[in-house]
Amino acid sequence: MNTPNRRSPFRFAAVAAPVLALALAACASPADGDGGTAEASEAHSTEAEVSAPRVVVSYDGGVLVLEGDSLETVDDVPLDGFLRLNPAGDARHVIVSTDDSFRVLDTGVTIEEHGDHAHYYAESPELTATEFAAEHPGHVTTHAGTTALFADGTGRVQLFDPSTLEGGAPELTEYESPDAHHGVAVALEGGALLTTLGTSESRSGAVVLDTDRAELARTEDCPGVHGETVAADEVVVLGCENGAVLYRDGAFTKIAAPDAYGRIGNQAGSPESAIVLGDYKVDAEAELERPERVSLIDTETATLRFVELGTSYTFRSLARGPHGEALVLGTDGAIHVIDPVAGTVSARFDVIAPWTEPVDWQEARPSLEVRGQRAYVTDPATSTVHVVDLESGEITASVELPHVPNELSTVGD
Repeated sequence: MNTPNRRSPFRFAAVAAPVLALALAACASPADGDGGTAEASEAHSTEAEVSAPRVVVSYDGGVLVLEGDSLETVDDVPLDGFLRLNPAGDARHVIVSTDDSFRVLDTGVTIEEHGDHAHYYAESPELTATEFAAEHPGHVTTHAGTTALFADGTGRVQLFDPSTLEGGAPELTEYESPDAHHGVAVALEGGALLTTLGTSESRSGAVVLDTDRAELARTEDCPGVHGETVAADEVVVLGCENGAVLYRDGAFTKIAAPDAYGRIGNQAGSPESAIVLGDYKVDAEAELERPERVSLIDTETATLRFVELGTSYTFRSLARGPHGEALVLGTDGAIHVIDPVAGTVSARFDVIAPWTEPVDWQEARPSLEVRGQRAYVTDPATSTVHVVDLESGEITASVELPHVPNELSTVGD
């Protein structure tokens, strides 16, 4: 999850609403000839089949669970305070960050693969009893079959296998950072851990630790380190106030910005691409800079390029498409599709009316989230959410919500 540097403390009590009973009509039928269809239907006799995973939207006072195709509201779960959302990594659950813990929301959808087809079986969503105590919950990452939770107030990292969430509280492994800071941790294949270095006053870089948490690699050449993503071939990219650093093949590499202050704080990677999409800001003194160009970080050549959009964007504007295309939701209301290899805008999909980024980072602003070929876009000005088909650019569904939407999350592994 990519965010601005600081969090504002909010105190509240988390209260789960009773889960509403569902009567869902089947939106899709199993394809003829799929092996095991009869057995699957019998196994899911108490559930309904739907055509897509669900979507979770936060608002001031709770979260909404929506059907992924029609955007019909399935449940409204009250929770006080400022809430953050992230996929838990198991294609079913979402991590809801509250003021003092990470809560687990079960969206109620089970995904089953049958050859080249996926079937989705739905039941009632639930805010589960599983939660992870954390002082100022921060970034959540999912990689290498492991979910990592970072607590900014202590520097504590909690790691677990998300496939065990359905059985209740999972078994945890933990790591304590030397100092508390606004940081992030990423589990790597083989059990290694990449985590940031910093204090409450400043952040300087990152370290990679082996399974015994002995140091394997370190960089302190990343002032203001913020955000993370993983590109093709498990290359991890972190943003800095003077460019970026990447970790691959056991070593860190610095990618310097062309400006003395060239901050990359939010990134979006794809396993389909060696090129990472990032934001880019150059005014260290600005209360709120509204940049109109994005960065493309090539992890193979360790180089940095820029794409002019002609419109500004925010930290909730960056995403990747199913083919590795880079997507940016601009303040002009359009999704700008960037070919990361050519470094050019290849398409533009108009979705919502032009908007202005608010100064307070916690205030609702349009968000972009992608799952498969569906792009989900919120519009707080009209309390709506839209589904955009990324192949055609067409809006396939739009719904006005009972609350003003803030953050948005789909589920996936």
